[in-house]
Amino acid sequence: MEDTKIVDLYWARSEQAITETKNKYENLLFSVANNILFAQQDVEECVNDTYFGAWNAMPDARPTFLSAFLCRITKNLALKRYEYLTAAKRNCNMEVSLNELENVLAGVEQEQNDEELANAISTFLRNESYEARNIFVRRYFFYDSVKDIAERFQINQNTVKTVLRRTRIRLKKYLEKEGLYHGL
Repeated sequence: MEDTKIVDLYWARSEQAITETKNKYENLLFSVANNILFAQQDVEECVNDTYFGAWNAMPDARPTFLSAFLCRITKNLALKRYEYLTAAKRNCNMEVSLNELENVLAGVEQEQNDEELANAISTFLRNESYEARNIFVRRYFFYDSVKDIAERFQINQNTVKTVLRRTRIRLKKYLEKEGLYHGL
C-alpha cells in the first residue's frame, strides 16, 4: 500500500493503518532499533511503541515521508530505552558514531534551534552525492558499523571511512558558512 494511503488510514483513525504500517515497515523499524538496542525483547517493544507513537502523532502531523517519520520515532524510542538500560555500558557502534560527529557538532551553539540544525544538515545532505549521503545516513542515523556499510554498498571499509571523514569535513564547513558552527 502507498504511504499516502497509510497516512490517510491514520487520519481516519482506522486500525488498519497499524496493520499496513507493520506489513510495510516492520523489518526497517526492527533494523533501526536493533542497531541501537541489540536485545530482541527491547527491540520488539520499541517497534510496537513506534506504532503507538505514530497513531498518536498523526492527527497533528501529516508526514511527507512515512518511512523517515517512523524511523525517527523508532530511533528516539530506542535511544531513550538505551539510555535507561545502560548507564555505564556502551553500544560500540553507536558510541563510535557519535564520537565521530562530536568534532563537527561540538562547535554548534547549545542554544541552537534543533530544527534549524536538522534542516541545515538535511539541506547539506541533499547536495551530497548519492553514495556520500547514504553512507552518512547509514552510519549516523541507523548506526550501522563501517563493516556493514561496506558490505551494503560493496566497497571496502577504508573507502567508507574516507567518505565519512570527507563528508564530516564538508558538513563542518557548510555549518560554518551557514553561521551555525562557531568553533571550539
